[in-house]
Amino acid sequence: MNFSELFKQSNQLCKVSPDGKYLATCVQYRLVVRDVSTLQILHLYTCLDQVSHMEWSSDSLFILCAMYKRGLIQVWSLEQPDWHCKIDEGSIGLVSSRWSPDGRHILNTTEFHLRVTVWSLCTKAVSYMKYPKACQKGIDFSKDGGYMALAERRDCKDYVSIFVCEDWHLLRNFETETQDLSGLEWSPNGCVLAVWDSCLEYKVLLYSLDGRLLSTYSAYEWSLGVKCVSWSPSSQFLAIGSYDEKVRILNHITWGKIAQFEHPASIDNTKAEGNFVLSVPELPHPDEICAPPIQIPVVKPDPDRANPKIGVSVLAFSSDSRYLASRNDNMATAVWVWDMQKMSLEAVLEQTAAVRCFQWDPRHPRLALCTGNSKLYLWSPRGCVSVQVPAEGGFQVQSLSWHCSGDFLILLGKDQLCLCYMDEHALVQDATL
Repeated sequence: MNFSELFKQSNQLCKVSPDGKYLATCVQYRLVVRDVSTLQILHLYTCLDQVSHMEWSSDSLFILCAMYKRGLIQVWSLEQPDWHCKIDEGSIGLVSSRWSPDGRHILNTTEFHLRVTVWSLCTKAVSYMKYPKACQKGIDFSKDGGYMALAERRDCKDYVSIFVCEDWHLLRNFETETQDLSGLEWSPNGCVLAVWDSCLEYKVLLYSLDGRLLSTYSAYEWSLGVKCVSWSPSSQFLAIGSYDEKVRILNHITWGKIAQFEHPASIDNTKAEGNFVLSVPELPHPDEICAPPIQIPVVKPDPDRANPKIGVSVLAFSSDSRYLASRNDNMATAVWVWDMQKMSLEAVLEQTAAVRCFQWDPRHPRLALCTGNSKLYLWSPRGCVSVQVPAEGGFQVQSLSWHCSGDFLILLGKDQLCLCYMDEHALVQDATL
């Protein structure tokens, strides 16, 4: 692996353009756009205040910079550097901003979720969507960009509205069978919308595009329920992470449970089903494969505090849907990797510090993770490696993201970043081998 020099960044605001050609970073109130291949600065823009959120348009021609404290949005053009756009939400405030799939409309959510405002860059037209619900994930676009689902709350009931993104007309509006809708997400093929209830009631609902309820899933009652939901890229599986420290897998044919993955503190030969447990020490010791039985460190949550650190909060499928990675919050030092063909445990990646971030290579079954120290960790079916980031001043990796090609990683520290270029064959193996 090779590493670039360090560059400044603020608030972890660093994103590669969708076409993979440019790297945009925010440094306080400045927006810097670099060529990915040379890392030379192509454009330098000055915003009116420190940037809270930054996002590329889908065609990589525009960049949105949001300044939530001032209720401002500024949009910059790569093709026309002198052109710019400013949107001021005024006294109504601003809590989130995002692009529509066509890259020519901006959706702003106002304070207290009073409404969602749709601004057109082409016609300067403005549309309003009332009753947006303040929840974990209240807006989602289908992968093809054709439809938008919006969670709503009115008359003390939950609703979902489905809009056609081409002209923003309302296609369907239906009431959901939830007590307190917490989030929604389209399947990658755009055929099914998953809706889940708050953690106080275990309920996942699956709706068709026309609002028909296809299925309802509930694993148990009278205890904290769903914590996260993730679709497989193939749309064949829906993984549900729960507060009971288990992952449940639903299939796309019957929407019934076909597997249940547990996160036990002690892994023996029976529970591991013959698979290995991989330990990755962060101190100067070699990486090692440990045979079961093995103990996973567990931190008991404080029952007197809100949002207990327990249960499965992060789920991520590999790009080929072959593997699923999970993290159980009260076992924060471990990442669990499951084989979706065998429906069994493949590996446990154990660190000596809590895992901050993990993400799959977009092209290969290769997982990168970091723990807030100066190392990068990679796992694939071929094995695992840990690499020291050769940067001066004790660069600590707080989060990371892959380039769309899978050729390199962007490593983010507290106020700096660097690029890690991968060897063409580094831990890459066909999942069928």
